Amino acid sequence: MTTSPGAGRRYLASSPFKPDPEPIIEHYDLEDLVSHDSYGLGRVTGADAGGVTVDFRTHTVRIPSPFKRMTKL
Repeated sequence: MTTSPGAGRRYLASSPFKPDPEPIIEHYDLEDLVSHDSYGLGRVTGADAGGVTVDFRTHTVRIPSPFKRMTKL
């Protein structure tokens, strides 16, 4: 039986080794202005649970969640 490391693992409060914090996934609304490391400035034109669609004027790209290279302006 194989399990992924850290899956279902219990951490003791007195342990010096704390679990990694859960990553915070940003929420984007329609018409939000964003900056992407590769594409530049854009505007959110669509959003769903799996990602957002952003119009960068020259082309439209769907960016999947989590948004590692994109920030809200």
